Amino acid sequence: MPNVDAQIQSIIDEVEEKDSLYIGRWRQPVNTAIDIKGSIHDDNAAQDLGLRGGTVAASIHMELFPPLLLKAFGQRWFDQGNLSLYFLDPTTDREEVRAVIAAPSSGATDVQVNVWMERPSGVKICEGTAAVGDPAEPSALLTRDLNRFPPGELRILAQASVGDQFPETEVRVTPEMQDKRVKATTDPLPWYTSDSPWGGPMATIVNVVDIIHQPFYAYIRQLAGTSAVGLFGAIEVRNINGPVLVDEPYRAGGHIVNVGQTPRTEYVWFETYVNDGAGRRVAEVRMMNRMMKASSPLYQ
Repeated sequence: MPNVDAQIQSIIDEVEEKDSLYIGRWRQPVNTAIDIKGSIHDDNAAQDLGLRGGTVAASIHMELFPPLLLKAFGQRWFDQGNLSLYFLDPTTDREEVRAVIAAPSSGATDVQVNVWMERPSGVKICEGTAAVGDPAEPSALLTRDLNRFPPGELRILAQASVGDQFPETEVRVTPEMQDKRVKATTDPLPWYTSDSPWGGPMATIVNVVDIIHQPFYAYIRQLAGTSAVGLFGAIEVRNINGPVLVDEPYRAGGHIVNVGQTPRTEYVWFETYVNDGAGRRVAEVRMMNRMMKASSPLYQ
């Protein structure tokens, strides 16, 4: 049985290096929420909204990147690194995709590079940036224009306002959550199930996103009219003093950054965070959540 360090090196060695790119293996992410009826992950609900089928959650796609992040930045990425993605083209259950990262310059310590995920046809399903340390330039989502569309009339998110705060709540990645995710992830790391350089097992990206945006969901459930089908449009995960560990108690909170609409959706951008028991910032997430107009009675 190889030791953990040898297993990590074996995962890094699987990443192809070509034309100054690090290229991941072709993977088939599983739509683990396909049985949640009425959600964007449900085939019938998604097809009613004009999609090909139930979509794989955007955060699931993010789990293809850690082997490439390890090759590009080493384990330091989990201490102080970010992955910032805007999603362009949803995928359905087990559709083939791969992750790609531009190789950083040799010897660079605080650096940001372009990243994307693509289909075998070359069509990108997401694009953005990955970084480690304190690079000079802001991330892909922090430079994105959040007011690209005319404000228009908001119906689903009419009560949401920029600056609205989410009350802090205690969150944790339970061992049961972690075990379930590790069984489904395309790219398991040994640190997900055994002791890591930071102590106990570290949480998968899906579980980090799940706990860190719980305050947003508690907030959005209190708003009238938000019984619309939603989906993730963009996610940035930032390790500040990371990583998030399994079965550790954290405090999560956040606030609304922007609300708006497109011809087919209303959307909300928000920032959330988790602090440890000493009040130290561990991780942050910036997200954009879309609400499908066609799924809301307010647009019938």
